[in-house]
Amino acid sequence: MQSNSMTSIKELKKILNLYLSKWKFISFFVIIALALAYTHLRYTTSKYKATATIKIKGDKESQKLPSLAELSGSSLLSGSSNQLKDEIEVLTSRTLIANIVKNLDLNITYFEQGKIKEQEIYNNPPIKLNFFAHDSVIQQVDTTLYIKIKSASKFLMFEDDGNSLIDRDESLGKSYAFGDRIKTGFGGMVIIPNTGKHQPKIGSNLRISIKSVSSLLSKYQSNLTVSTSDESSVVKLTLEDNIPKRAMDILNQMVKEYNRDVITDKEEVVKVTSDFINNRLEIVFKELEEVDFSAEQLQKRNNLTALGSQADIYLQSERQNESQINNTTNNIQLIDYMQQELEEKNKNSDLLPSNIGLSDGNINQVTRSHNELVAERDKLLKNSSESNPVVVNLNNQINTLKENLSNSLENMKRSNEITLANLNREDARIRGQLYSTPTKQRQLRDIERQQSIKESLYLYLLEKREESAITLGMFTPSAKIVDTAYSTYIPVYPNKMFTYLAAFIIGLIIPVGFIYVRDLLDTKIYDKDDLTNILDVPYLGDIPKTSKKRKLISKVDYSPKAEAFRIIRSNIDFLLSESKTGAKKIFITSTKAQEGKSHTSTNLAKSISFSDKRVLLIEMDIRVPKIMQYLNEKPTSKIGLSDYIADPTIKPSQIINPIKDNSYLDVIPSGTIPPNPSELLMSERVKDLFDYFDDKYDYILVDTSAVGLVSDTLLISNYADLFVYVVGADNVDKRQLVAVAKPLYEDKRLPKMTMLLNGTNFHKKGYGYGYGYGNNPHKNKKWYQFGKA
Repeated sequence: MQSNSMTSIKELKKILNLYLSKWKFISFFVIIALALAYTHLRYTTSKYKATATIKIKGDKESQKLPSLAELSGSSLLSGSSNQLKDEIEVLTSRTLIANIVKNLDLNITYFEQGKIKEQEIYNNPPIKLNFFAHDSVIQQVDTTLYIKIKSASKFLMFEDDGNSLIDRDESLGKSYAFGDRIKTGFGGMVIIPNTGKHQPKIGSNLRISIKSVSSLLSKYQSNLTVSTSDESSVVKLTLEDNIPKRAMDILNQMVKEYNRDVITDKEEVVKVTSDFINNRLEIVFKELEEVDFSAEQLQKRNNLTALGSQADIYLQSERQNESQINNTTNNIQLIDYMQQELEEKNKNSDLLPSNIGLSDGNINQVTRSHNELVAERDKLLKNSSESNPVVVNLNNQINTLKENLSNSLENMKRSNEITLANLNREDARIRGQLYSTPTKQRQLRDIERQQSIKESLYLYLLEKREESAITLGMFTPSAKIVDTAYSTYIPVYPNKMFTYLAAFIIGLIIPVGFIYVRDLLDTKIYDKDDLTNILDVPYLGDIPKTSKKRKLISKVDYSPKAEAFRIIRSNIDFLLSESKTGAKKIFITSTKAQEGKSHTSTNLAKSISFSDKRVLLIEMDIRVPKIMQYLNEKPTSKIGLSDYIADPTIKPSQIINPIKDNSYLDVIPSGTIPPNPSELLMSERVKDLFDYFDDKYDYILVDTSAVGLVSDTLLISNYADLFVYVVGADNVDKRQLVAVAKPLYEDKRLPKMTMLLNGTNFHKKGYGYGYGYGNNPHKNKKWYQFGKA
């Protein structure tokens, strides 16, 4: 468990080192991302949020005189929360928003253009447009005006060709004076300047955008948010806009338009009732005039002036009967009026007059229910169509109520007619008993009865008209303002903190993701862990990557490369500590060319020779020899190893090439490159060569060919005491290394095979470590290190 934990920590450190080694690359992307975020914040139009809070009141709450509730209907919010949702739909309807746009002239916007971006001006624009055309025409216009202020009284107007004013030639503009009538495709207009500190600046470029009202509705609907809490009639309105003052004006105007719309709906029923009463008053007034005139003419013709003295002839029973006749006739007349109203086809509204005085309370209740359904249907039709299932259902209910009301009125009328017939018969019986009453007196009485009926009906209608007039003005707005529209004037978009944070995260994700994917797909060897994870082969050490200008180490050398070769030299001595007699034969090979095999052979030979050990370096890679090139030496003789093997007359001592300034190191160059290297290395003279030098040197280092390319090294592998398998960091593929080196080690085809990693680079992927201990006495100090011990 502890081993796994240590492995995980080691892997984590390795990953951290990988990313930390690329800090410049990551920092570059982070800086670019933050710069882009700054540019975005600098030139993006900010959006601000305005908020208003209202309380939707019910019908009873919306009346100034709650006691006069007969025409108010049911409460808006008493049924269910769905009714509140209906009111919210009205608040956000296109019709209501269109009224807001028209009343606030939101379809006309003013911009002052700058060199980089333009600034919208909402309050007190430098100029004002006045149109001669009707508002309905202007509200359908969609155009843009470009104006350049030339002086306090002159300006240039340009056609809308898609270019900004900055890119325009002034000679293409048409000059006007403020106050001139300008002809346009949608009618004449006049441009007048603002005054005071808001007057137009000379040389400023203005753009006036005129859009149709319908094109702006979706924009404001999408920016508007309406929210409510459960079981509450409080509604919060939120609007986002690039100008906070305009957002607040829109919300305040929205509440006004909603209240105006709701009050209009509530008063419609009252107006229908009032119109009905006024129409009936005109008819009853004319009938009353006719009856009064008939009574006047009858009295004049028959000299019936002392009517008061004849009142005693009327019995008490007749008075009661006549009162019932009056009431019954009045009811029949009102029923006729109501039936005519039901049968009327050319009315502007389906609403019916309610509570007109019918004695039957059921009819009054049905009338109120009918008007409530009509009001609900009309409200839905503002934001829906006749095909809406809810509207169809409401129409069916309305028709059913009308049919029930018609049947009830007919039944009531028949009942009253029967009652009236009975009363008339009783009246005839009583009048028959008054046989002594003159016929003319009875005629006058009939006329007086009609006068009484018409007069009572007329007075009743006057009373109802006054009640309707009072009710008409007793409604208050349904939306109570809890908080008027306000704004914090802090932009909600773009959010600076979020934008910079997102830019920083994206600036990290892109390079880190690139490094991660690249590392994930990278199959090369970079450090010891990469090598030992795929091959269970003894690890000899690693050589750091250095400048190409300094390929060889020197005797007095404090460089990491020299220290690395000293460590490798010590590790080799430890591995070959059991070899007591003869020279220690060390063969150096690799998987392929360009992995630093010859470089390792040369420097390792020099490092061992610096310890006063006799070293013979044999350039046995006779295909591509590089040893002499690394040593910057020219062979003292034209013959070399290949010549010795091919020519039996050549002695081993003849091919030795001493190295200047190093008496402990000798080199046998490859000699002439043969056409058949493999067959040549199979010669017995190779064995004779090693036997000859076995007691003359302490170490024999052999630079062999790459085992992954040719079989030369395998032909002479049995002469080696130790094999150093060089792996070039950031050079060889892991899969290739496993395919070549692993079978050689497992099959023991290379004696005492060890792995050496060449060219490690700490800065490449964050791997590796430094070499050396102490200070280099010959190293030049930096200016800030002078004076330090």
